[in-house]
Amino acid sequence: MVEEPKAGPEGSSETSTHSSFPRELRGWVRDLAVAVTLAMVIIVFLYQPVKVEGTSMAPLLSDQERIFINKFVYRFEPIERGDVIVFWYPLDHSKSFIKRVIGLPGEIIELRRGRLYIDGKEISEDYVPPSFFDGTSYGPLQIPQGNYFVMGDHRDSSNDSRMFGTVSRDYIYGKAVFAYWPVDHFGSIPTVEASPK
Repeated sequence: MVEEPKAGPEGSSETSTHSSFPRELRGWVRDLAVAVTLAMVIIVFLYQPVKVEGTSMAPLLSDQERIFINKFVYRFEPIERGDVIVFWYPLDHSKSFIKRVIGLPGEIIELRRGRLYIDGKEISEDYVPPSFFDGTSYGPLQIPQGNYFVMGDHRDSSNDSRMFGTVSRDYIYGKAVFAYWPVDHFGSIPTVEASPK
């Protein structure tokens, strides 16, 4: 036999409902605080929002576009040709640049009337629109170990390794991974590797 609890003057069921609400509210506030803290840790230590300035990476990235860079990815995987990276400008470390990795350490890079050659083989670069093509020549240059040759996709409007030289691995601090503003550009930023013709 089960004895039903007797209600007090104000009714015990009503009292328990009132006392459980503050506990639930505290639980929600605690969970929200933990979620916000975790989000801040992820943003601070893994991802960083940055604003693109200039048109050197058009049409992939436009002037004033907002993107996230992954600051942690290169601790676990190598920098690859085609990656869009953010790095300290070699001639002024107070500035950051964003460019595409074109040449890797040890490779011999050459531009012949704008056509890219790596170790003597012509490389197809479908991400460079014909209207952004630059017909100048450069090199040949062997890229030093621990350095990378970078260029903008808007070739005739890009201050890149053709002007300031190769970029040391120590200066590279992130990979562009996601665009979030403007909304019509919302989505992941692909790595498009240049391939031999």
